[in-house]
Amino acid sequence: MKFLNSKTLKEIAHIINCDYVGADDFEILGMNEIHVVESGDIVFVDHPKYYDKALQSAATIVLINKVVECPDGKALLISDDPFRDFNKLTNHFKPFKSSNIAISPSAKIGENTIIQPNCFIGNNVSIGNNCVIHANVTIYDDAIIGNNVTIHSGTILGASAFYYKNRPEGFDQLLSCGRVVIEDNVHIGALCTIDNGVTANTTIGEGSKLDNQVQVGHDTVIGKKCLIASQVGIAGCVIIEDQVTIWGQVGITSGITIGEKAVISAQSGVSKSLEGHKSYFGTPADDFRSKYKEIASIRKIPEILDKLKIK
Repeated sequence: MKFLNSKTLKEIAHIINCDYVGADDFEILGMNEIHVVESGDIVFVDHPKYYDKALQSAATIVLINKVVECPDGKALLISDDPFRDFNKLTNHFKPFKSSNIAISPSAKIGENTIIQPNCFIGNNVSIGNNCVIHANVTIYDDAIIGNNVTIHSGTILGASAFYYKNRPEGFDQLLSCGRVVIEDNVHIGALCTIDNGVTANTTIGEGSKLDNQVQVGHDTVIGKKCLIASQVGIAGCVIIEDQVTIWGQVGITSGITIGEKAVISAQSGVSKSLEGHKSYFGTPADDFRSKYKEIASIRKIPEILDKLKIK
């Protein structure tokens, strides 16, 4: 998330009431998660395992729970609870805005676009030309929808990321301040859910088609001309490259990449990145040739055991 106006290190430290290392006027442009940070961004880290990754990232301001040596050209915000204070900044710069109207006056809706009854369209939503938004679709704040997009009934764009910190008193949610971006010529079936990015965008690429009941997690980027069948579940921070086909009930874990033109068969479980231009199936998913060899070997086990029996 980029701030509307740049802030100083001293101003941010005052908002979250913490100490800092760096010049008072050190410029801050926004806040982002580690995988999408840029120069001028704040990133938070609260576990020693990830200190080096955060300190060496593109972020120039690190919200951290320990006093460490500050890298050249960067600044530190020293907090006893970076997760909590990251949420404080989200609430400060992008607070929740309630609504009492079905279509926000700040929404922009293009020419020849049809909005069917009982839809909710939130603040600052942008919808392009020649779209059809069917009944009972919910589009949360700040979503961007391109031209020639069809969204079927019951679909929700912009729900919160499934991102929690386990505390003794219960689970604490990391607040979402990102958005959903749907590019041109996308078709989204009924009862799909596409979560907001935590700090950036969850994106469905141009020409992609989603069947009914597809779940897309936070910050996932789906490429162009992908086909995704019913009941596929995609976790957060997944990259699906162009022209990938995913058949029904596939589950995909977080933080991996599916290569261009890969095909994943129904009910597969994807637990690692997969190369493009190959076909996969099974749990864990593997390419067809390897999986068939594995299955053939397993089928020989009874025969092998029978031969090993002492007569």
